[in-house]
Amino acid sequence: MHLLAIIALYISAVSFGTLLFHYIDRFFPDPLVSSYAPHSNAVRWAIASLLIVFPVYGWVSWLLRRDEAREPIKRELRIRKWLLYFTLFAAAVVIVGDLVAVIYNFLGGDLTIRFILKVASVLFIAALVFTYYLWQLRSSGPALRDPSMRWFAWSAILVVAASTIGGFFLIGSPFQERLRRFDERRIQDLQAIQWQIINYWQKKERLPESIDQLRDDISGFIPPQDPESSAVYEYARRSNLAFELCAEFRTETGATDSRIPQPVLPEGRFSESWSHGAGRVCFLRTIDPELYRIQEPAL
Repeated sequence: MHLLAIIALYISAVSFGTLLFHYIDRFFPDPLVSSYAPHSNAVRWAIASLLIVFPVYGWVSWLLRRDEAREPIKRELRIRKWLLYFTLFAAAVVIVGDLVAVIYNFLGGDLTIRFILKVASVLFIAALVFTYYLWQLRSSGPALRDPSMRWFAWSAILVVAASTIGGFFLIGSPFQERLRRFDERRIQDLQAIQWQIINYWQKKERLPESIDQLRDDISGFIPPQDPESSAVYEYARRSNLAFELCAEFRTETGATDSRIPQPVLPEGRFSESWSHGAGRVCFLRTIDPELYRIQEPAL
């Protein structure tokens, strides 16, 4: 039970730190990073872990404290003291390493608000763990009987709960996430079709009349269809070098980099990126012959 409590504590601390880091990335973006993707597996894993593992930690800790109140001699168990001392050691190492990172990045000229907040987050989590378990070693009674420790424990629980709830707003609802994944699949399909069109032009010096002409039984390419409606993606040849691909999207995405204005064509058409709004969106592409040269047939 002591081992389970400590493992649950470590998982909860890492998950809580992951959430805090993503909050910082979201609200304090780094100009050197081109984009921020809030829909990541790390955030979902952090939320899932806090929803399950953190309550398990609280429940097991409560059982252990109740057992120790009935039999105070169990507070002297070797496994309990060994795990407590090891946790204090790990927390102290994290705190020292955190402070070393501050000095290192300061000397490297990278002491930004974003970095300071991340350092403060790690320091905050390590200090919480260190303070609580140091009290456990020095105290002779249950933590919740001490008014100051009761306030400390409930404050920590409320902070973790608020961060977990906020994480749902960070990544959106599960239904919205599924719609976003459908749109990601549509973009992947359009990218595949686009490169097949370019390959077709490089070999035949002309654009295909329809998507169906891209079908190649030898290479195995079959033009993909919309993953949700099974509709055929729209394709139109605009000139000898220009073509257009269209699809119906369910969600809206921003530009690849919000600091770089993206040219917008009439009727909601975007160029030079795969950014899109909800509804029917078309992407106009023009082949540059200097970049994509004609492939001479092999002799």
